[in-house]
Amino acid sequence: MANVTDLQTKYSKLAQEYSKLRAQNQVLKKAVVDEQASTVSLKEQLKHRDQSLRKQEQEMDSLSFRNQQLAKRVELLQEELAVSEAKSKKGKSKVDSPSQHGLETQSVFDEDLQKKIEENERLHIQFYEADEQHRRQEAELRGRLQELERDSEQHQTVVDGLTAKYIDTIERLQSDKARLEVRMVKCIIKSVKLSSFFPLCSQQQLRRCQSELNRQVKQSSSVIQEKVPFNDTSEYLAPRHLKARDVAGQALSFIQDLVAALLNFHSYTEQRVHIYPRDSSIEPISPLNQKFSQYLHENAAYVRPLEDSFLQLHQSITEDTVTVLETVVKLKSFADNFSSYTHFLQKILPYQLKSLEEECEAPLCTAALTAKNQELQGDMKRVTSVFEKLQSYINILALPSVRQDAMLPSSTSAVFTQLAACLHSLHDAIKEMSKHYNQKAGLEQELPTITQKLCTTSECLLGSLGSLTSSTGKIATFFSNNLDFFTSPGYSPRGGTVTLNPLQAESMLANKKKAAAYMYAIKKPRPQSVPYREALSNRRILTSSTESREGLTQQVQQSQEKIARLEQEKEHWLLEAQLGKVRLEKENQRIADLEAQLAAALGGSPNTQAAAASTLAQSHEEAEKELQKAVGKETTLCTSLVGDEDSREQLIKTHYMARVGELTTQLQISDSKAVHFHSECRALAKRLAIAEKSRETLSEEVKRANQNITRLQDELTTTKRSYEDQLSMMSDHLCSMNETLSKQREEIDTLKLGSKGNAKKNKGR
Repeated sequence: MANVTDLQTKYSKLAQEYSKLRAQNQVLKKAVVDEQASTVSLKEQLKHRDQSLRKQEQEMDSLSFRNQQLAKRVELLQEELAVSEAKSKKGKSKVDSPSQHGLETQSVFDEDLQKKIEENERLHIQFYEADEQHRRQEAELRGRLQELERDSEQHQTVVDGLTAKYIDTIERLQSDKARLEVRMVKCIIKSVKLSSFFPLCSQQQLRRCQSELNRQVKQSSSVIQEKVPFNDTSEYLAPRHLKARDVAGQALSFIQDLVAALLNFHSYTEQRVHIYPRDSSIEPISPLNQKFSQYLHENAAYVRPLEDSFLQLHQSITEDTVTVLETVVKLKSFADNFSSYTHFLQKILPYQLKSLEEECEAPLCTAALTAKNQELQGDMKRVTSVFEKLQSYINILALPSVRQDAMLPSSTSAVFTQLAACLHSLHDAIKEMSKHYNQKAGLEQELPTITQKLCTTSECLLGSLGSLTSSTGKIATFFSNNLDFFTSPGYSPRGGTVTLNPLQAESMLANKKKAAAYMYAIKKPRPQSVPYREALSNRRILTSSTESREGLTQQVQQSQEKIARLEQEKEHWLLEAQLGKVRLEKENQRIADLEAQLAAALGGSPNTQAAAASTLAQSHEEAEKELQKAVGKETTLCTSLVGDEDSREQLIKTHYMARVGELTTQLQISDSKAVHFHSECRALAKRLAIAEKSRETLSEEVKRANQNITRLQDELTTTKRSYEDQLSMMSDHLCSMNETLSKQREEIDTLKLGSKGNAKKNKGR
C-alpha cells in the first residue's frame, strides 16, 4: 500500500507538471501563430513595396526617356550653335563690339550647359548603382525571410511532436493507473475472502480439535515411552538452522533496501554539491566541495559490498550446517565491509560540516537557514556516531567465528540487546535528519534565486532520506521482534553451557545423518554390530514402534505448528481486514479526488473511467460468487458431519485437515500474488522514474525552442526595422533625385529659350 501511495503521489506530481507544460505549450502555439501572422503581414508589406518599386522604376524609365529626348534636343541646339558660330566667323568684319559681348555670353552658357550635362550623367550613374544595390538587398532579405519561414515550420513540427509525446505518456499512465486499481481491488477482495474463512471456524470447534490433538499427543507420548528405548527429548537436534535461514532471508531484503537508500542519498548529495551554493555549470565550485564530491562519487565501492557480503552470509546457512556464531564464518566479511563503510562516513563527515558552513556563508542565507544547517550538522554527527557503535557490536559478534571461546552466552545476549537499541537510535537519528532537511528545503524554496534544478535535487534527496528512514525502521523492528531467537541458547550438549566449535558441529551433523540412515533403513556400507535384517526379525515390535513414533511425532509437531500458525494468521488477517477496509475507504476517496482533478485538468477520459467501473463491478460479482460457493461448501460439510455418530470424529479430523491444507494453499497463493504485485509496483516505479527523466529532457527541449523562437522574433524585428530604414532612405533619395531632375529640366528649358533668343538675334543681325 505504501508503494501504491508513493506511485499515486508521483502520478499527481506528474499530472501537475503536465498541466504546466500544457499551458506553456499553448503559449508556444500562440507565439507561433503570432509569428505566422507577422510573417503574412511582412509578405503583404513586401508586396506593397514591390508594387511601389515597380511604379518608381516606370517613373525612372519615363524620366530616362525624357532625359534622352532632352539630350537630343541639346545636341541639336549645339549643332545650331555651331552653325551660328560659323556664320558669325564669316561676317566677322561686319560684327562690332556688341556682337563680341554676345559671343562671350554664349560661351558662358555653353560651359554651364556642359556642366549640367555632366552632372546629369553622374546622377544617372548614381541612380543606377542605388537601384542595383536595392535589388541585391531585396534578394538577400527574401532569402532571409524564407529561412525564417523554414525555421518557424521546424519549430511547429517540434511542438506538435512534444504534444503527441505528452498525450501518449498521459494515456499510458492512465491505463497503468486503471490496471493497478483493478489489481488492488482484486487483492483486497482476496484478503477479505481469506479473512472471512477464519470467523467460520468457531472457538468451540477449535477447542475440540485441540483437545483431540492433545489426546493424540498423550497417546503418542505414552507409546514412545513404552516402546522406544532411545528417547532424546532435548533441543540438541532441534531444526534451528531453518529458523536462522528464514531470519537471514528477511534481513537480506532489508539490507538491500538500506543499500539502495544509501546509494541514492550519497548520489543526490553529490548532485547538490555541484548545484548549491555555486552552480558548477556557471562558475567553479570551491576546492573543498570538489574534494567532497570526489569522495561521494566513490560511495558505491563502500556500500555495494554490504549487500554482497550479507548475500554470501545468507547462502552459507543451509540445512547441512549448524548455525551459531562460532560457525558463521561469513559474518566476519560483513563486519569488515561495515567497518570500511563506517570509515568512509568518518572521512566525509568533516567535508559535510564544511559544506554546510559554506552554505551559511552564502549572501542570501537567512538566519532560519543557518539554524537548520546547524541542526543538520548535529544530526550528521549523531548518525556517524551511531554507525560507529554498530560497527563495534558487529565486530564483537564476528569474533567467535575467528577465535574460539571468545564470548560467553550471557555476553552474547547483552551484545544483541545493545545492538537492537542501537538500531532504534539509528532510526531516530535519520528520522530527525529527514525532518530538519525537509524544513530546510521549504526555506530554500522561498529564496528569490532558487533554481528548478536545485528544487528537483532537493526533492530527490528528501525521497532518499524517506526511504532510508523506512528501511532503518524496518530493520530495527525486525531485530527487536527476533531478539528472543538471537538471545536464545544455541546448540549445546544436554545440560551444559559450553558452545559448539566447528569440529563439534561437523561431528554432530555426521552423527545425525548416521542416526537418520539407521532409522530409515538406508542401505549404506557401515560397521554394524548386528545385521539389520536380523535385528529387524528379532525386534519387529520395537521397529514398528519406532516407525510409529516417528510418524506420530511428525504429525503432532505439524499439527501443533499448523494450529499455532492458523491462530496467528487468524488474528493477523482480522487486523488486516480492518486495516484493509480503512485503507480501501481512504484509497477510494483519494482515487475520486485524483479522477476529479484529472477530469478538470484534461477534460476527462469517460471511456477509461467506464472501463474501470465495469472491471470493478465484475471483480465484486466474482468475489460474491466465490463467497457463496465457500458458504455452500461449509454448509454441505456441516450437514455431512451430523450423519453418522461412529465416524463423527474421523469426519471432523478429515474436514479440518482439508481446511488447514486449503487455507495453507490459499495463503501461499496470496503470498505469491503479493510478491508479484510488489515486483510490478517496483517496475512501475522504475517506469515512472524513466518518464520523469524524459519529461525533464522534453522540458529542456521546450525551453530551448522558446529561446530559439525569442531569438528569431528579435532577428525578425531587427530585419523589419532595417527594411523600414532602408525604404525610408530610398524614398528620400528618390525625392531628392526628382527634385534634381526637375531643376535640370527647368535649367534645360531656360537654356533652350536662351539659345532660341540668341539664334533669333543672330538671324536679325
